This record gives sequence, C-alpha cells and structure tokens, in this order.
Amino acid sequence: MRESDLTGLKNIFVVDDEWMIREAVSSYLEKQGYRVFAAESGGEALQILEKQTISFVILDLMLPDMSGEEICALIRRRSRVPVIMLTAKTMESDMVNGLELGADDYITKPFSLKNLYARMQAVLRRSSGDLKPLAAKFSWNNGDLVIDCERREVHKRAERIAVTPIEWKILSAFIKYPQKVFTRDDLLAVAFDLDFDGYDRVIDTHIKNLRKKIEDDPKRPVYIRTVHGLGYKFEGDAS
Repeated sequence: MRESDLTGLKNIFVVDDEWMIREAVSSYLEKQGYRVFAAESGGEALQILEKQTISFVILDLMLPDMSGEEICALIRRRSRVPVIMLTAKTMESDMVNGLELGADDYITKPFSLKNLYARMQAVLRRSSGDLKPLAAKFSWNNGDLVIDCERREVHKRAERIAVTPIEWKILSAFIKYPQKVFTRDDLLAVAFDLDFDGYDRVIDTHIKNLRKKIEDDPKRPVYIRTVHGLGYKFEGDAS
C-alpha cells in the first residue's frame, strides 16, 4: 500500500449512480494503492456494507432507490466510518442536513479527483485521535451485557465483573469500531500501544479470558466472534 496520510486504510467504498464518476474515482484511488468497492444504488450499497469491512465511504446523495441521507443515517447507527457526501445540490440547507446526519465532509459536483483525495486526507487527520465510543453506555441482549465507558465498568447479568487493563483496551476497541474485524496485529497495537515485540497469539489468550467473563458458553461465543482467517469482531443485539 502506498504511504500517505491514508496509511492503514484498506477498503474504500464509492456509492454513485453515475458510471463515469464511479469509474473515475475508483481508478484514481486504486492507483494510490487502495482497494475500492463500488455501488450504483442504495440497496446494493447496503448489501456491500453488510459483507465488507469498509474504511471510508464516498456517498452520492441522489441515488435511484433511496437517498444518500438515508444511507448515511443507517451507517451512523452502527459505525463511525468516515463519510464524504457527493452531491449536485448546492443549497446550504442541504449541506447542513448532511453534516447533521453524520457526514464528515460535503463536496459538490463537479469536483476534481485531487480535491476529493485531499479532503479524504483532511477528514482522516481530524478523526485520527483517540476516538470516543459512540455512546457512554452500551447494552446487549436485553441487558445481559452492559459496558459503561465513563465508569470503565463491565456488568454481566447486572453483576460487575473485573477486567484487566489490557482486556478493557480490547473491549474499548471493539465498541469504538462496531462491526470492524480486528486482526491480531490490530489488537496488539491497541492493547500494548504499539510497543509489543512478541508473539501475536498472546491476543488469543486475552480473548479467551474475556470470553470466560462475558460469554455464557465461551466455546460458543455470541459477543466476541472469531472471523476465520482474519481475526475477531464484536457482535450482539444492542438493547
């Protein structure tokens, strides 16, 4: 992958019903060294978002089957992935509405590819700090598991359970980036602040210990799921 301010970015998603824009943006970003997914409708976009781990979304507002605003709202219910909206709308109210729905930036058509790329870099620089969770407290499966981010507490069936500092860092990463698949290297960087120079399978031990604490059956986990060949992700029905 080409080094830039987007270092670490893997999958970029371009959603636009105009073939020429999809092709131009996809080709430009692929030349920068990134993998690009593309969709021409809202329905297709939602299917791809369910199946792929997306790192950045470039989203047209005027799609044939649903609006970009609707898609942005759906994305923000479950993820903080950066979103730049593309639109032919030039009214200030449209821009404000898009930003209020959770978009990180707003670009009107026509636009230059260099400008789009520069805006992507700017968005990532703004969001590259220590991100806060999407809420102060999370609850899953009708209160079976509750994580209080402000108090740094974990409760299983209303009983507080003790977690180690490393376990808390891992849990925090999972809930800061919902639906993200974490590799072992990702979790090592989170848990040991990039200073760990050891065996990456040590993460498996911490995951095993966490499962013993938060799962009913650690051998059949419903929260910390293994994604074979990739790593781990956090699941569960939010309540």
